[in-house]
Amino acid sequence: MKIMVAIKRVIDYAVKIRVKPDKSGVETSNVKMSMNPFDEIALEEALRIKESGRASEVVAVSVGPSQCVDTLRTGLAMGADRAIHVEFPGTLYPLSIAKIFKALVDAEKPGLLLLGKQAIDDDCNQTGQMVAGLLKWPQGTFASKVVLDEENKVVTVDREVDGGLETLCLDLPAVITTDLRLNQPRYATLPNIMKAKSKVIKKLTPQDLKVEIKSDLEVIQVTEPPKRKAGVILSSVDELIDRLKNEARVGPQWKRPHIIERGARRGYVRSNIIQTIER
Repeated sequence: MKIMVAIKRVIDYAVKIRVKPDKSGVETSNVKMSMNPFDEIALEEALRIKESGRASEVVAVSVGPSQCVDTLRTGLAMGADRAIHVEFPGTLYPLSIAKIFKALVDAEKPGLLLLGKQAIDDDCNQTGQMVAGLLKWPQGTFASKVVLDEENKVVTVDREVDGGLETLCLDLPAVITTDLRLNQPRYATLPNIMKAKSKVIKKLTPQDLKVEIKSDLEVIQVTEPPKRKAGVILSSVDELIDRLKNEARVGPQWKRPHIIERGARRGYVRSNIIQTIER
């Protein structure tokens, strides 16, 4: 069975984001870029399935500008067998990307499509669901555990929901989006990084896949979140209770203020409670 993994090039998670002066987006020039962390988890899961003998090939796919090749080479260094780059220099939104993935799936015929549950740059959390709808494949989102049964052509997915865990059994082929606690991605070794530099990455365009790219969304404005006010250190529990009542306007839900006082004296009241007063 072949597994296809979607990979997105995003601003590195450790980089402080800066909004452009015209508020049309965020600065990406001279900024460190890396693989989307959730996609890294998806790739790691695909590699583990292959190493267990339940898959024959792992294909990494990325859509975007020419620089995406660097991200794909990271995927190859981690262990992917092949890589496909669909080059498009402009802005892409989830529906367009889902259409491209559908065309790639029709061409490559994988038995499983893995994606990160969302990208950390736009947080859309839509592409996996959209491509499953276009393919008419079953989907398991926010996967925290994946168990593949190749003999019965099913995959069992544990997914995190508000009430706890939900277990789904999906017929293959299927689409799975990965959550943070599914696994811990490996580091690429230096020999594999060197080998990845010589591997050929297949180049395609949306036109090659007969996909028309059109903008179905318009970004009106991008702004930074409001700055949080600094917290304050109070001198006594009585002062804390006074501020909760008079400044934070804590209402009837705090019916037993002596609990707050007892907790504060034991050191349970943290700075985040005090900071809420300042908001």
